[in-house]
Amino acid sequence: MSTKSILNNESMAFLESYLNNASPTGYESSGQKIWMEYLKPYVDTFITDTYGTAVGIINPDAPFKVVIEGHADEISWYVNYITDDGLIYVIRNGGSDHQIAPSKRVNIHTKKGIVKGVFGWPAIHTRNRDKEENPKTSNIFIDLGCETKEEVEKLGVHVGCVITYPDEFVILNENKFVCRAIDNRMGGFMIAEVARLLHENKVKLPFGLYITNAVQEEVGLRGAEMITQTIKPNVAIITDVCHDSTTPMIDKKIEGETKIGKGPVITYAPAVQNNLRDLIITTAEEKEIPFQRLASSRVTGTDTDAFAYSNGGVASALISLPLRYMHTTVEMVHKEDVENVIKLIYETILKIENNETFSYFK
Repeated sequence: MSTKSILNNESMAFLESYLNNASPTGYESSGQKIWMEYLKPYVDTFITDTYGTAVGIINPDAPFKVVIEGHADEISWYVNYITDDGLIYVIRNGGSDHQIAPSKRVNIHTKKGIVKGVFGWPAIHTRNRDKEENPKTSNIFIDLGCETKEEVEKLGVHVGCVITYPDEFVILNENKFVCRAIDNRMGGFMIAEVARLLHENKVKLPFGLYITNAVQEEVGLRGAEMITQTIKPNVAIITDVCHDSTTPMIDKKIEGETKIGKGPVITYAPAVQNNLRDLIITTAEEKEIPFQRLASSRVTGTDTDAFAYSNGGVASALISLPLRYMHTTVEMVHKEDVENVIKLIYETILKIENNETFSYFK
């Protein structure tokens, strides 16, 4: 399978609509519907759970179960406090970055629909030159163009409404995908493409494959914690993003060295089962898929941790997509890395044997 053939026009149309749709943590269902509609021709059935995780299943009756997983949610803000003169103060929903907020446009999601607003910020002329105040959660605020709290409430905005950025998908220099929420809707996209390739290549798997798009990762791997108890998988391959550490102001001695365009990133961490990781590395080498290595300390910080430590222990591994500018509205990945992550997951699935335990004690 040539890398060039992986993404087609339909794939790209799905990617753009899926990325542009807002799916903040706790409110992922609209994105999940887009994802399930795309995945429908390539799976036998779906399961969903109470909080909105969606799973497309191939061979649902097979006793041995393999999960490939990404997470569906994006970081956002909550309306926390509305002042008497109609300004809004916020709290995080996930790891939202206060430093990028000033002068950003926002969408506030209400029962009446989207209400537009902006994160205001004092003009440079009016700020204290001796001691400029930096943006922080206590001083960033949203302006809806309202003069009173009553005007804000009349628009349908209340405490607890969720707030996202409207920034949309763009391609830079032909092969760099840029958008908010590439972390980690790109993961959902990549596992959907694996399902498509299995279908198009008429692959008959000897086990059940659970293509899992989990909710609420950004607030502590919660969707994965829930769905792994439902699926009870034997094996889990997780895909998420990691940092391109070659851009300015990042210390490679702390973050390691990974770069967009250099291939998928394979993680070493206690939660990563060594024999499963070795299978992934062997697959990459045999299929000449470029890859990079990354060491995590106690945790990977991804849904890998939730799957690995569930159900008495599930053989789990992490294949990451290197990304620039995480948790900003201009997250950037390389098209070739996206294709190679898809290819690596696909080829690894073909190598997993039915009933493989990955035991260290064979």
